Amino acid sequence: MKEKKSAKVTHQQHLNDHLSPFKFTRLLDPEASWDKDQLGDVLHWIRQVVGLVCGLLWGAIPVVGGIWIFIFLAMSTGIVYGYYARILKIDEEEFGGHGALLQEGLFASVTLFLLAWILVYSLAHF
Repeated sequence: MKEKKSAKVTHQQHLNDHLSPFKFTRLLDPEASWDKDQLGDVLHWIRQVVGLVCGLLWGAIPVVGGIWIFIFLAMSTGIVYGYYARILKIDEEEFGGHGALLQEGLFASVTLFLLAWILVYSLAHF
């Protein structure tokens, strides 16, 4: 009976190791080690969330004008820079410099931002 139980525990540990979920506590840990792909993915998805939230919010409020695109770009860039420079405290030169990190996910987030802004504004106010 003990052998079956230990085999079951070992099998469960193997599954946990193989399919371990991403730990969200790692996102705020400055001591965590990052490779270029992992950090790029995190920065990309942060930008996507910011783009979606800003697009939905600005479409619902309703704001118009090109200045809001530049405000979004400044906010998005500031959030990404603050995240990797202040929270994670990484050496940006290991990941290709500020330009590479600040550009990660930029164009996709601008597209998502504009899509959400235009859709919500058009559906809610026309």
